[in-house]
Amino acid sequence: MAERKQSVSGGLVGNAQSVREKHKEFLFPSVINYYKEPLVLVEGKGRRVTDIEGKEYLDFFGGILTVSVGHAHPRVVEAAKEQIDKVVHTSTLYQTLPFVELAETIAAITPGELKKSFFTASGTEADETAVMLAQMYTGRHEIIALRHGYSGRSLLAQALTAQAPWRILPTQVGAIKHAVSPYCYRCAFGLSYPSCDIQCARDIEELIRTTTVGQVAGFLAEPIQGVGGFVTPPQEYFKIAVDIVRRYGGVFICDEIQTGFGRTGGKMFGIEHYGVLPEIMTMAKGVANGFPLGVTTAIPGVADSLKGLTISTFGGNPVSCAAANATLAVIRDENIPAHVEKVGAVLRSGLLRLKEKYSRLIGDARGMGLMQAIELVEDETRKDRTPNAKATLELFEETKKRGLLIGKGGLYGNAIRISPPMTVSEDEVEEALQILDKSLAVTKG
Repeated sequence: MAERKQSVSGGLVGNAQSVREKHKEFLFPSVINYYKEPLVLVEGKGRRVTDIEGKEYLDFFGGILTVSVGHAHPRVVEAAKEQIDKVVHTSTLYQTLPFVELAETIAAITPGELKKSFFTASGTEADETAVMLAQMYTGRHEIIALRHGYSGRSLLAQALTAQAPWRILPTQVGAIKHAVSPYCYRCAFGLSYPSCDIQCARDIEELIRTTTVGQVAGFLAEPIQGVGGFVTPPQEYFKIAVDIVRRYGGVFICDEIQTGFGRTGGKMFGIEHYGVLPEIMTMAKGVANGFPLGVTTAIPGVADSLKGLTISTFGGNPVSCAAANATLAVIRDENIPAHVEKVGAVLRSGLLRLKEKYSRLIGDARGMGLMQAIELVEDETRKDRTPNAKATLELFEETKKRGLLIGKGGLYGNAIRISPPMTVSEDEVEEALQILDKSLAVTKG
């Protein structure tokens, strides 16, 4: 019998360096961290987090857009605690009140005829379920996804993902075809909006006619590409793209894992800005304010096509569902979409000012609501718009020094993702903009 290993966790309290060393020793090297000296966070309240050494930071990445209504929101915490005292887990072989209540709420707040849901434990699983559902409903297999998109870490999700750094293994799972991204700043056709006639969307027909059997199961896309660097499509994009896919037999899978629940401002879901109704929608991240939960919802005819045995052991976990019900109640009662629209305008205006002030370094500013990005380049005056990943890392260290946490993304690692909890105040937005200004001033790249 192997010798029992002794726990050493008690020796880590209050010692950031020890935690970093143990992290390196006991975790996969793929569990990456931000910053030269990774933060060890121990507490979060509202829009601020505190590290193990007592330093406080303004959190403008929100656990990758997951802490939707703020760290330790009292209504969410209370709902989770109350449910823990009742029952923590049963599996979906039994019905629970939080589970059914959440399904009913999802049906009420989603656009169009979306009604029936399947719960999992992550966004990866939600997207996998959606692809399986589209294939079952249509009787076809090929799926159109977007370049620069990200769908998760499973083999199928990696196949859907179109960013080399996130595709760890070569895979052709699911017969995935990748269409050109609606990435206006780096147009694959070398065109400019609006004279481009939305060629990125129209090219989907050519893709279907030349690389598939001529009929597809569906089209999976994020209203704003999250990990892709908050790539924001033109207003006309989805109507053109989805119409083409439907003409060739496919359904539209809208990935709202990052854009959902008011994040884009003024609407509950990102796709509502584009006037297109999906047959299937996926959600995760912000739905439960940090508790693990994935949701795949569909119109009845599509949902009913998924027959046979399939189960998610932790999907619809009562504690996660209770937290989600409380989170969605906060979003409703505090009219979060309207609030995001208001404070998002302040953030957007501030970023545009910074783009003008640092015009050689900031090539693009884009996004909606509280899902905003700036893209750093070596010199915006040059036609090649060379990505500046070095400046991104420098900016990260500078904002950290000044007490601001931000995110990054994009194929080239040069997009700064700014997405605070949606309860953020205008004063906190202004505070973050001031820190960004001071940090950009000393970022050389």
